[in-house]
Amino acid sequence: MRSRYAAFAVGDEAYLLRTWHPRTRPERVGLDPDTRWTGLTVLRTERGGLGDDDGVVEFVARWTEPSAGATRRGELHEMSRFARRGGRWLYVDGEHG
Repeated sequence: MRSRYAAFAVGDEAYLLRTWHPRTRPERVGLDPDTRWTGLTVLRTERGGLGDDDGVVEFVARWTEPSAGATRRGELHEMSRFARRGGRWLYVDGEHG
C-alpha cells in the first residue's frame, strides 16, 4: 500500500500497473501531473499477513492541486483490496468511503 502511494506521489505509472491485479488492471492509470499527493494515513488493515492470500487496507490519502489561482485540497478515503499472486501483493480494487 505504501509503495503504491509513493508511486502516485512521484508519478510512476509503470509501477502502479505492475502492482495492479491483471483481472482489474486498466490499460493506463492516467495520472494528473497537477495533483500533488501530500500525505497518507493507514486507518486499519485486515489480513494481509505472512500466511494470508488476501488483505484489506483502509487509508486516507491527502492531495492538493491548483484551481483558479488558488490551491484546492482534498482527501481520498478508500478501502483497498489486495491479493497475493506469485509471492507479490497486487491491488485488486477499492471502495471509496
